[in-house]
Amino acid sequence: MVTRVQLVWFKRDLRIQDHAPLTEAARRGPVLPLYVVEPDLWRQADASGRQWQFVRMGLDDLRAALASLGQPLVVRHGDICAVLDALRQRYTISSVHSHQETGNGWTYARDQRVRAYLRAAGIPWVEYRQHGVVRALRSRDGWVRQWETLMGAARCPAPQAITPLPRLDAGSIPEWPTPELATEACGVLVQPGGRRMAQAVLDGFLGRRAEDYSAGISSPGSAWLASSRLSPHLAHGTLSLREVVHATRTRRAALKEQARTPARGQWLRSLKRFEERLHWHCHFMQKLESEPRFEHQNMQRACDGLRESEFDAALFAAWCRGATGFPLVDACMRQLNARGWLNFRMRAMVVSFASYHLWLDWKRTAPFLARQFTDYEAGIHYCQMQMQSGTTGINTLRIYNPVKQSQEQDPAGAFIRHWLPELAQVPDRWIHEPWCMPTPLQRATGCRIGHDYPDRVVDHKQAARHARERFRAIRRDPAANREADAIQQAHGSRRRSSGGRRRTPRDHRQGTLF
Repeated sequence: MVTRVQLVWFKRDLRIQDHAPLTEAARRGPVLPLYVVEPDLWRQADASGRQWQFVRMGLDDLRAALASLGQPLVVRHGDICAVLDALRQRYTISSVHSHQETGNGWTYARDQRVRAYLRAAGIPWVEYRQHGVVRALRSRDGWVRQWETLMGAARCPAPQAITPLPRLDAGSIPEWPTPELATEACGVLVQPGGRRMAQAVLDGFLGRRAEDYSAGISSPGSAWLASSRLSPHLAHGTLSLREVVHATRTRRAALKEQARTPARGQWLRSLKRFEERLHWHCHFMQKLESEPRFEHQNMQRACDGLRESEFDAALFAAWCRGATGFPLVDACMRQLNARGWLNFRMRAMVVSFASYHLWLDWKRTAPFLARQFTDYEAGIHYCQMQMQSGTTGINTLRIYNPVKQSQEQDPAGAFIRHWLPELAQVPDRWIHEPWCMPTPLQRATGCRIGHDYPDRVVDHKQAARHARERFRAIRRDPAANREADAIQQAHGSRRRSSGGRRRTPRDHRQGTLF
């Protein structure tokens, strides 16, 4: 007798808690929980070994959690349609259940193939929302209300038990999905993944670290402790966004019951700011969901041709490896390359520096950064890249001065010296502008500019003036302004300021990388 099953397809949702597809499938009958390791996905330009290492830890925890319910996670390797074909030889698949995904162009095309395959096979595919993103959205009006409705709803309970499927080979979780990723990930430190670690990080943040969130998230030196560090868990679904929203609101409510103290006030300010950033998470993903072209094309087509033909491969290489001669930029890039994480303000700064000072096209820098970020989320990533590069048409140009940022965010140079040991002996006076250091002092400190540490690759003030001039012509063009109005209408925030007026999001407040 052929067993009828409800197939749950896990993708970027590696948990059993608040998992609507799993909960609903378990109500309907025996569940076949499936994760497919897709080599072609992991060969994409935005995929990396550090991301897989994080996912693999999530798969280990997910398999154990499902096994405790009665049926371990089933893992297969290859093309999803071929995997479904093989499973159909043994089981009657009544329905396929999964979360909606706002991914890159490859996953979009993959899902289209799966939809066509299942339609031809007569198998219903039920997709559930896990983010505030709305499929086929016609208007941004009312978007905030629907986000609040979804996030305010009760979390889906995990099933009490799942009927085990007899004689089903669960399959192995491969060490690497492709051989290339093993080599590329060598020596990289990855933030620990998995559901247990996700819960520990959330509890630690809301219980101890969040007090310093507002004051500490801008500086790269303090941000590692002050920020939530939940972004990779949200990106790969070891936590649901709704779980984080509920936990944050519960903590805020408890604090409001306490006596007024300066510490209580700091906690409440920090948690309020954190929750605001949770709203921005879906705001950016919605843009890519509504217009997938934003992965590869400028939001404002008036910016087409602005940088594309002037790409300097040598400047790009220097930026990638942290060798531009600007200490804070280089220290940030070296930390990112080593650890897969950088705080939001510094992400904005290194993208701004690449886009304006080095005049590098974001379509070339975006894939590199995507691979470096363990918490890479396509919808957030590409829209942030465009915002920080000036190609949205609706955001103020924010050209970060790399020296000013260095002086403000790392005044004593501790972060710089940690990641740039060649500058360890440079006095504070020169740490932010080492190219100004007198030659005798360079010899005395063992940091000869152009030899031990690179000379700056551009004059940052002159480069910033050049960038502003190039954009000025676009911003003054009537046709470009009409296009910007249309972009704002389609993708701009509908949230209101404290004075009741609608506001266009400010880039330095759109911190969705926690």
